[in-house]
Amino acid sequence: MTRLQLRSRPRRNRKDPIVRAFHSEAQIGAQHLIYPLFIHEGERDAPISAMPGCARLSPAGLLREVERARAVGIGAVVLFPAIADALKSSDGREAHNSAGLVPRSIRALKERWPELVIVTDVALDPYSSDGHDGIVGPGGKILNDETVAALCAQALAQARAGADVIAPSDMMDGRVGAIRDALDAEGFTEVSILAYTAKYASAFYGPFREALDSAPRSGDKKTYQMDPANSREALRELALDEAEGADMVMVKPAGPYLDVIRRLREATTLPIAAYQVSGEYAMLKAASERGWLDERRSAMESLLAIRRAGADVILTYYARQVGEWLAGER
Repeated sequence: MTRLQLRSRPRRNRKDPIVRAFHSEAQIGAQHLIYPLFIHEGERDAPISAMPGCARLSPAGLLREVERARAVGIGAVVLFPAIADALKSSDGREAHNSAGLVPRSIRALKERWPELVIVTDVALDPYSSDGHDGIVGPGGKILNDETVAALCAQALAQARAGADVIAPSDMMDGRVGAIRDALDAEGFTEVSILAYTAKYASAFYGPFREALDSAPRSGDKKTYQMDPANSREALRELALDEAEGADMVMVKPAGPYLDVIRRLREATTLPIAAYQVSGEYAMLKAASERGWLDERRSAMESLLAIRRAGADVILTYYARQVGEWLAGER
């Protein structure tokens, strides 16, 4: 047998688990995850057909699910409300109702777990009778500045209830700076802003919109969400969000936009979040249920890829499952 005369053999660093761990570059732990949770006013949890394992949680169900997540080390959640049609309006005013579903849920969670980090979504689409993130004006135009004023009121209602991180997902121009000013003016200087900096007009949001019944009633979201063809534009959005006072920035979706995560990582020292969205989750679940993929291995690999690209934190519906998998290894 011919033996090659090689001084460098990369396989020597792969020969067993301990040596491989010496130089493993990307890590996944519970501390890297934020758990997105859907909530509603119902007395019972309502499973979401396109997202196996996820449900619109009742107030009691929310506490149960957070307790399960906390038990495996998940320390942060983000809340998304499914709002009854009777409460929806063209101006989305229910979004800043201090007695509304989200503020009440925040208070209940903080009473039980003061240390839990609660992230809240700021956008009008769950509350809008038009299904858009902003207020719809004549001819279907999304009114930017009028929407920003409503978003500031929404952010303040959430901060007063005890939110730790405000996450505007609406993609209106100037909203990060306006929300920062509104929070600071009321003394909420310690409340962070996680800006949805590069949120794309993606086809991967379908199951999420089913969960919240938040799809646009007419038109689409392409005049405010980013073109999937663009990555340079993300750098412009990043510069604006940094200048307006964002504490963290986000890329959404995550998996199909790893290149954008990397571009932002190279351009900023701010923490970067990435959202493994409902469509990504649904694909992994569906393929796993059919036996086409090993769910644990494929889910963990997808999250490692997002971390490897440069994300510091990942919003994923797999958060609790990952916590359970990792806890089982200890």
